[in-house]
Amino acid sequence: MTNVQGDVHDPIVRAVIECAADAIVAVDPDFAVTVWNPAAERMFGWSAGDVLGKVPPIVPDELKAEHNAVLERIREGGQISIATRRFHRDGHLIDVRIDTSVLRDAGNELIGWVSVFHPVEEDEAVQHHATERARLVRRLNDVIADLNAELDLPTVLDRITGALIELTGADAGGFVRIDGDKLRLVSMRGLPDHLVGSIADLHPSLVGELIRTGKTVMLATGHRRLGELIWSELPGLHTIALSLSYLQQAPYGALYALFSGQKVGHSELEVLELLAGHAGVAVGNAVAYAEVVRQRAHERAVIDSSADGIAVLDREGFVRQWNPAAHAITGVPPDVAIGQHLPFPQPLPGEMVTHRLTGGTWLNVLCAEIEETDELVVDFRDVSDAKALEEAKDLFLATTSHELRTPITVVQGFASTLVNRWDKLTDEDRRQAVGTIAERAHSLARLVENLLLGSRAGAGELKVTIERFDLGRLLHGAVAGFRSLSDRHTVELDVSPDLPEISGDALATDIIIGQLLENAFKYSPDGGTVHVRATLDDADIVVTVEDEGVGIAPGDHERIFERFVQGEAGDRRRFGGIGLGLYIVKRLAQAQQGNISAHSRTCGGTCMRLVLKPADEQVLHAP
Repeated sequence: MTNVQGDVHDPIVRAVIECAADAIVAVDPDFAVTVWNPAAERMFGWSAGDVLGKVPPIVPDELKAEHNAVLERIREGGQISIATRRFHRDGHLIDVRIDTSVLRDAGNELIGWVSVFHPVEEDEAVQHHATERARLVRRLNDVIADLNAELDLPTVLDRITGALIELTGADAGGFVRIDGDKLRLVSMRGLPDHLVGSIADLHPSLVGELIRTGKTVMLATGHRRLGELIWSELPGLHTIALSLSYLQQAPYGALYALFSGQKVGHSELEVLELLAGHAGVAVGNAVAYAEVVRQRAHERAVIDSSADGIAVLDREGFVRQWNPAAHAITGVPPDVAIGQHLPFPQPLPGEMVTHRLTGGTWLNVLCAEIEETDELVVDFRDVSDAKALEEAKDLFLATTSHELRTPITVVQGFASTLVNRWDKLTDEDRRQAVGTIAERAHSLARLVENLLLGSRAGAGELKVTIERFDLGRLLHGAVAGFRSLSDRHTVELDVSPDLPEISGDALATDIIIGQLLENAFKYSPDGGTVHVRATLDDADIVVTVEDEGVGIAPGDHERIFERFVQGEAGDRRRFGGIGLGLYIVKRLAQAQQGNISAHSRTCGGTCMRLVLKPADEQVLHAP
């Protein structure tokens, strides 16, 4: 007979199966059909040839968990009768009552299951089953909605375990997470709290066995606990039901239902399997949310610690994030900036603009687009120093060109005069022309020397030689050289008689004093007295150079020691110069472990204060 596989040898058994009024279907351990009688053909519409050796397509998807639970429930023996529904070949559902039993061979090895299908009407039992099932489905839907609404992973795991106890009636339950080759108990109800966090080996566990079977639900009773000693804490434990929970198509953990009182039915197994499946979704949502939170926290830390100002704009251009650096650079606090447009022009994505704020701060602003969120990230940094240096360099070039052009023009003019009119000039005229050329050449030499010193100071290559020398003698020589340079200026020198020697660079100190005297002359164009004093002040030697000139503008007392900076701005400054003199003076003083500062006199003019160390307190080495 074609509708019963050949391993059914007893003719009487074959005849009974063939003639039975009810559909009889047997399957092997892989759920492939081994028996499909004529009544099954009539009930379901598929012939034996269509289904023998295959998994029959008669179980609706929503009832597969129920079907698996029934087969698992009777694995150890017994029979279960349920009212349910199955597919007909034409697609409609048939109300049936199914009696299912396990099949074992003479050696007690599992060879499959056999089910007898009875068509039923909507009697009271079927109605009760349907009502109870509808109630359970509604409650399960509520539980699943509650799980999916929660995104905190520990809370989700705790709610899963609570739902397990409620829906299956288990006496205790837990959720174990698979961590490599280990299991970790992460949530539990009905057992002592100290068990949470317990670790066990995966391979010999029930979870390991379930994974190896390729199924999703399993029952273990009595000796089949397989050493799950952690669950022995439940008094009277007689049955363990467990089901795998998957995350991204890989086993993430398992739900355990522990029974010490009631017996386990197929409905409990069905609920357990359904809950485990939805638990994987809820856990996946919580894990994904935790990763998003972690990533957001990382991004926030990067944004908040950035030295650049960073603003995140929505699609309408309103600020949604404003980091601390943005506040520091613009002076606009987050509570004012958020919800408003940027306080400076917004560049197009991929472009950069330079903008000056009202307070004078220069910004370089760059914009990038986040296509996934339709947001814009605006990065901006304070480039005021770079902008000021750029302007100073431009001014330096213009000033240097002017400073070089004047003496060169004079030298060229007198040299041409000597060449072209030598015979017509008197000796006095020739001597005067050569003197002028020498004077202008000296000015050029000083200018080039300052440029060279400024370049070395900027590169950190300014070297000095430390040795003992007499500062008083150096000051007398410097002052004597300047007294003959101007008829409008008087230079007075006052050196303390007990002034000790210093240990420093005499040449560098001479350059410092010369530059200070030159500035005193230059910035007092109407003449006056220049006072030079050298005194011992506690452990320091202090040299001051005071003039009666134009003084220093408020706020410029530190700035005048920067490169390319002078007391007056603009390329038509009254006193000329390239703005390197005091920058060099500052570096030369610091190279000798000293310092220099500028001060305004109450009666007008400027006081430059040079501080050096006596020889016995100076560290004798070259910086």
